[in-house]
Amino acid sequence: MSHLPDFVTFEALALAQGFDEVAERRWPALAELATHTHPFAVQALVVQGEMWLSVGAGESAHTRHLVRGDRFELAMHAPHAERYGAEGATYWVARRHEHKS
Repeated sequence: MSHLPDFVTFEALALAQGFDEVAERRWPALAELATHTHPFAVQALVVQGEMWLSVGAGESAHTRHLVRGDRFELAMHAPHAERYGAEGATYWVARRHEHKS
């Protein structure tokens, strides 16, 4: 198993990089989310379980299998789908929202 930072360290680094929100997300076993988008950019670290993240839509989608210690990023409004393993998954996520002046 790879060494992971604690949540406080993950949060401090993300805020220093300009992210404006940091949270822990827990997903139940075998949960699936159809293709969707978010109004924020994402940087995340899987800390427990496993998931499959499909980025893109249709035949151009690329799927990654992610486990503890894996990181992923999503651009703002990037279409993606999520599927979680038999034990679910937990990840820490930093979000960067679009700020209007």
